[in-house]
Amino acid sequence: MSTSTHRHVFLSLKKNLLTVVPYKNDATPKKAQVARMFDSISGNYDFLNHFLSLGIDIRWRKKAISLLQDEKPKMILDVATGTGDFAIEALKLNPEKIIGVDISEGMLEIGRKKMKANGHESIIELRSGDSESLPFEENKFDAVIVAFGVRNFENLEKGLAEILRVLKPNGRAVVLEFSKPASFPMKQLYSFYFNSILPKIGKVVSHDSSAYTYLPESVQAFPDGRDFLSVLSKLGYKNATCQPLTFGISSLYTATK
Repeated sequence: MSTSTHRHVFLSLKKNLLTVVPYKNDATPKKAQVARMFDSISGNYDFLNHFLSLGIDIRWRKKAISLLQDEKPKMILDVATGTGDFAIEALKLNPEKIIGVDISEGMLEIGRKKMKANGHESIIELRSGDSESLPFEENKFDAVIVAFGVRNFENLEKGLAEILRVLKPNGRAVVLEFSKPASFPMKQLYSFYFNSILPKIGKVVSHDSSAYTYLPESVQAFPDGRDFLSVLSKLGYKNATCQPLTFGISSLYTATK
């Protein structure tokens, strides 16, 4: 693929990502819609997350956190923390502090109850925060982690630039995100499950029909694989890598400052 063609494809994907929103008849910005969507499904989110992925999402998080073992980060930021599952997994790194930020108060409320019930409050702090305007000084965190969150950024580049800003020099970002399998038969099976089965189950359990139609639409529009690596490099990240997981259903990205 030529450079000009690659750029055209990326810009098209980026435009599509911005236009994919949970509530198509709502004129409010994507960020507000995403917050409202996660507020509405927060009570069932953990159950659906594990059930709809057959528990594979747990293994993905473990794999992502294992990539930081050699760095031994002491200060970790979990962007789009949701109910805090990724932050809890990061406890295995023995950090001094983990701060999770999210725009959904509904998700954070569930997460705070989880931290209190499991005795994690002294290390994990969950705050309301916008990924595109992080309330932290530059060079604060040894590592920044994001699980299934960058796809929901209203402005992808702005959110990633903020992550780079708050990372310490040589600090590492680890991003776990859904991607699109390219090989037969997983590509066809994935498409059928994501577009036909998952929205129906999600609607019945969460009572929000938009949330689980938004998921496959946002995954389809997201610039995954090489396109995402191109974004990271453009913004100034170094040593950007991509590792497909489970036949390409998700991808694990790492990069340093």
